[in-house]
Amino acid sequence: MDSRVGKDGRDGGAGGVTRAIRDDIIRGVHAPGARLAEEALSARYGVSRVPVREALRTLEAEGFVARRPYAGVVVAALDDAEAEDLVEIRSLLEPLGAARAAVRHTPEQLGRLKELVALADDALAAGRLEELARLNSRFHEVLAQASGSRTLAELITQLRWKMEWVYTAKLPRRAQDSWSEHREIVAVLESGDPDKAARVVTRHIGKGRGAHRPADPQAIAVDPDPED
Repeated sequence: MDSRVGKDGRDGGAGGVTRAIRDDIIRGVHAPGARLAEEALSARYGVSRVPVREALRTLEAEGFVARRPYAGVVVAALDDAEAEDLVEIRSLLEPLGAARAAVRHTPEQLGRLKELVALADDALAAGRLEELARLNSRFHEVLAQASGSRTLAELITQLRWKMEWVYTAKLPRRAQDSWSEHREIVAVLESGDPDKAARVVTRHIGKGRGAHRPADPQAIAVDPDPED
């Protein structure tokens, strides 16, 4: 049984199963085109077939799985055009979210962003680079939530899941610079300047270009900048 979910999906019910399957798709445990049989998934995650069925419906709506005639539910695969769309949409949504966050963030959200930067500094100093991807994802998740728009935050979060799925980041290459830029983003949010916040995040996205590679270089030939 997968340790991320409890019996019958106690870890958030179908939500816990959804997260576990999504994480495994992102990590490549379930490869594009692989069939996702309810019975096998139930056994893997230690839950009944009901939360698995609900999870697959959610993942289909998110674009991670698809239903194929005679094959059932399979892991989806993005073509080059869809992968390029992810990059372009990110460059539009995240600066918008940052601009809103500059005027809508709560003290708690600003404090959490500062805490995440401090945790990343500690991880960098100690050489614990494996922690940075999780901290990076959490930083951008909180930044999106600070926009004050649930719709925008959900779109940005789903977009980042997709970017993480399609592309693999070479984190050590830009780790130090990336978190310095995160610190700058926090400072701009604290100053309350929405235009500058959008510019700083746009620049942050641009500087990451070239520090990442497609998860499958044979299938996707774009320069993504999905992470930082």
